[in-house]
Amino acid sequence: MYVVHHLENSRSQRVLWMLEELEFTYEVVRYDRRPDMRAPEALRRIHPLGKSPVVEDRKKDGRSTVLVETGAICEYLVDKANGRLGPPEDGNGRRQYRQFVHYAEGSVMPILFAVLVASKVPLLGRLAANKVRPMLDVHLDYIEKEISSRPWFAGKELTAADIMMSFPLEAARKRGGLDQRYPATIKWLDTIHQRPAYQKALKRGGNYAFAS
Repeated sequence: MYVVHHLENSRSQRVLWMLEELEFTYEVVRYDRRPDMRAPEALRRIHPLGKSPVVEDRKKDGRSTVLVETGAICEYLVDKANGRLGPPEDGNGRRQYRQFVHYAEGSVMPILFAVLVASKVPLLGRLAANKVRPMLDVHLDYIEKEISSRPWFAGKELTAADIMMSFPLEAARKRGGLDQRYPATIKWLDTIHQRPAYQKALKRGGNYAFAS
C-alpha cells in the first residue's frame, strides 16, 4: 500500500497521476498550504525536510519505506511496476527518457521558480522577473522543438519522463509565458489532461490550480 502525503498545488500531483497510470492502490493524505504558501509543519513529522511529495510504501509486516524527491519516487514506482512507464528499449529513447526525467527539476524548474517568485514582488521583483524570463524562453523554445518531433518526451509512448515534465510545463502555462507561440507543447499538455488516469488523479488530489 502506498500513502502519498500530498500538498495542494504542488509537484506531488505528478505522483498521483503516475500511480493512477500504473493502477496501483494508494491512499492520499492531503495538506493545505499555510497563508505564506509554504508547506505546513505537519509534513516534518513525516520527513525531516517537511516537503511534498512524500510517499510511504507500507509493507504487510508493518515496515515502511519513505521516499522523497519526485524523480526518485517515479524511478521507484517504475521498478515496482516491472518497467512500466520506464525507458523505451531503443538507445535513443533511453537517452531521451533519462534526460527529461532529470531535466524537469534540474534545469527548467529552477528558472521557472525564479520567474514565479520574482513576479510576486512589487516593482524590483517584476524587474528581476523580466531579466530572468528570456532564460525561461530559451527552455520553452527547446522543449517546443523536442516535443514537435515526437508524441512523447521519450518517443512513441507515455513514460515517467512525461509525468516529470508535466508540472513545470503546467506552471509555465499558468504563469510563465507558455502560450500559443508553443503549439506542440500546448497540444501535449491538452493530451495529458484528457487522459483518464490524469482526471482520476485530479479527483483524488483535490485543489490543483495548474490543470487548466
